[in-house]
Amino acid sequence: MESLTYFLPQVWFAILALFLFLYVMLDGFDLGVGILSLTSSTEERRGILMTSLGNVWDANETWLVIMGGSLFGAFPLAYGTILTALYLPIWIMIFGLIFRAVAFEFREHSDNKVLWNLAFGAGSFMAALGQGFALGGVLGGIEVDSGGHFIGGTWDWLNLPSILIALTLIQGYVLIGSTYLIMKTEGPLQATHYRTAKLAAITTLIGALLITITTPVLIEYARDRLFQAPQVYLFAVIPLLGLFLVWQLIKSLNAEAERAPFLWTILIFLLTFLGLALIVFPYIIPTQVTIYAAAAAPSSLVFMIIFIGFLIPIMLAYNIYQYVVFRGKVTGDHYG
Repeated sequence: MESLTYFLPQVWFAILALFLFLYVMLDGFDLGVGILSLTSSTEERRGILMTSLGNVWDANETWLVIMGGSLFGAFPLAYGTILTALYLPIWIMIFGLIFRAVAFEFREHSDNKVLWNLAFGAGSFMAALGQGFALGGVLGGIEVDSGGHFIGGTWDWLNLPSILIALTLIQGYVLIGSTYLIMKTEGPLQATHYRTAKLAAITTLIGALLITITTPVLIEYARDRLFQAPQVYLFAVIPLLGLFLVWQLIKSLNAEAERAPFLWTILIFLLTFLGLALIVFPYIIPTQVTIYAAAAAPSSLVFMIIFIGFLIPIMLAYNIYQYVVFRGKVTGDHYG
């Protein structure tokens, strides 16, 4: 039983990391396309962007719901503390997601689409901004008492690291949204998103470099973790590998490849998640509450694993089926 007490929280940490990665990867390009829709020059172009999302965006957001429910079940203490500490960023995110969902549906039935176009783009931007602030708030540390309950202030999450992370995440979403649109469009619209992808790759890289430089300076636990052997050697490899992936991404964009830029972007996101997980583990609330202190009873964790074991393959199969069925290009003929 004692071994389960340590093993099961680690399993659930990995499961939650998987859910978060799948959400950021899948709904990330949704949000990126929404933000890019604000820059569309014509209604036809904007309609093509919206059509490219029509059959997949709602399923992508399911991973966020599953992740929230799993966090509540597996780490109830962390769930309550994080939601209390990050009430405003999470509210911004949820409002943005609702706003864009309503705008998406109402736009289809509206004669004057200008307002709903703006609402969809603004909602996408708000959702991405709220997610960035929430991530930055967690990584920056949450003030808790001896029992792991939040005792900080309403605006503790708003600091330089969270601002940098939020702005970089938005650029990352624009990047993955652009590479998704490269696969889904053609002609002048595709050429436009080759350009936006290159620009987003550069701005995302700049943001990542600023985060890499400032994090050890501003966050003490990250500094201690990054500069201790043997971790320092591992963390030294991650930025170098990241530069290699960005170089490959830009190379594929210059070659006007269609699928490779999206794949390289996914690898960049995956490497980023790996680096964050290595910095944070074994904390669920850095550096106050570990996964072992916040975990539910072993019997609950086992029961949830059995349930999730059936659910994950079903959801993955459904997502894969969607992308296989709707894998073709979206052109002006599809918009109407």
